Amino acid sequence: MTADHRLLLVHAHPDDESIGQGATMAKYVAEGRDVTLVTCTAGEMGEILVPELEHLAADKEDGLGEHRRGELEAAMKELGVTDHRFLGGFGTYRDSGMKWHEDGHAVAADDVHDNAFWHADLTEAADHLVTVIREVRPQVLVTYDQFGGYGHPDHIQAHRVAMYAAQLAAIPSYRKDLGAPWDIAKIYWGAMSESRMREGLRAIRAAGDTTSFEGMDPDGPMPFFVIPDEDLSAAVDAQEYVDRKMAALAAHATQIAVDGPFFALSNNVGTTAWGIEFYRIAKGTPGPVGEDGLETDLFAGV
Repeated sequence: MTADHRLLLVHAHPDDESIGQGATMAKYVAEGRDVTLVTCTAGEMGEILVPELEHLAADKEDGLGEHRRGELEAAMKELGVTDHRFLGGFGTYRDSGMKWHEDGHAVAADDVHDNAFWHADLTEAADHLVTVIREVRPQVLVTYDQFGGYGHPDHIQAHRVAMYAAQLAAIPSYRKDLGAPWDIAKIYWGAMSESRMREGLRAIRAAGDTTSFEGMDPDGPMPFFVIPDEDLSAAVDAQEYVDRKMAALAAHATQIAVDGPFFALSNNVGTTAWGIEFYRIAKGTPGPVGEDGLETDLFAGV
């Protein structure tokens, strides 16, 4: 890695990165900063939205993971990201799957594969990431919060692995064979702004769209992944890179429909819907903030 600023993102499945931080990734690449993405599974258990590819499902040919590997490569080309790895190498950990709890969040599925990421040994998985951290030497790490946004077991496990690996990587005496120690200066958890989500929903409903984000009331309770604005720490304005983010989302065709809620929100609200991405700081000292009290650059103060 050659740039002065280096960002590492840890995500559970292909497409999570584009949904959460696609605009930030494209912006930082364009600015000459190094961006490394580590994906923990290939998303083998994902729902397939393309009828002609339903034969790839886990209960049929079980070829979705390899297909999504290609989708991820295409998405990274759209964002300009050239350094992407699978945790421990492709196929090391399998998508754990999920089911919905009656309270509206995800939980582990009833049947989980033997090498599912949810069953991964924490230290073993963290060591794979320690190797990457010590090689890349990022100043900033981005991952999920402790609930994985909405409870998906792989998101929760990615959070645990990322946070533990960040600790281990900084210890001089720990696993010297994995590289020289590196202490990541700032760690962020991706977030969705409550005020922005409510504004977006109001715009969608006003446009007559009642199916996108079905069941969500602009003035009612918000999903688990929506965070009160007072708990946010940073907002990266990458609106000029929204086209790249949307192209990356479209590349994940088996998972994201171009006429689905992500595109509906963008069509009705404009570039602010997905072009400004929010974060909660989990480690480090916040840098200078803008008028809204939020950092505008994840590298601020580094």
